[in-house]
Amino acid sequence: MAQDFATLKNDLQHKMDSTVEVVKKEFSGLRTGRASIQLLDPIMVDAYGSKMPLNQVASVSTPEARLISVSVWDKGLAKSVEKAIREANLGLNPVSDGTLIRVPIPPLTAERRAELTKIAHKYAEQGRVAVRNIRRDGNETLKKLEKDHKISQDEHHKYADEVQKLTDAMVAKIDDALKHKEQEITQV
Repeated sequence: MAQDFATLKNDLQHKMDSTVEVVKKEFSGLRTGRASIQLLDPIMVDAYGSKMPLNQVASVSTPEARLISVSVWDKGLAKSVEKAIREANLGLNPVSDGTLIRVPIPPLTAERRAELTKIAHKYAEQGRVAVRNIRRDGNETLKKLEKDHKISQDEHHKYADEVQKLTDAMVAKIDDALKHKEQEITQV
């Protein structure tokens, strides 16, 4: 039965790692006063009669610490890209220069920093809840294995402890990522 548990543990580990990566990706989208191309990832542009991700109609780069440069491939889409960035509610004011759109990153106010910190905490809590839900699913599988007499009660407790250790490690990773993001946000 140790092999069944190894498979279960690998599955739980993979799901929990994916959850941690999702939280880190969400953190990367939070603006910290420094330019980051991930900041524009959620933006969808009206192009060719449908909504397309910004990175499919332009290349995005950060030539300076407080500037994002968007180079639109099709000159006809420059206005749509500029409009999409402006309407994304990111507090950004793009400046168009033909096919090149410059997006200056304004310095963060104290209120905005506090707001971003709260958002980061919300993302972290969602990640923790997701990890705990994965743990719950794993524990339910262990209960079913014990009920079906595939593992003993002692094995169930031993495996449940291992699942809890895995959960604690993943929650610690999320907390660590949150701590780094908070430092990044509050850094003036």
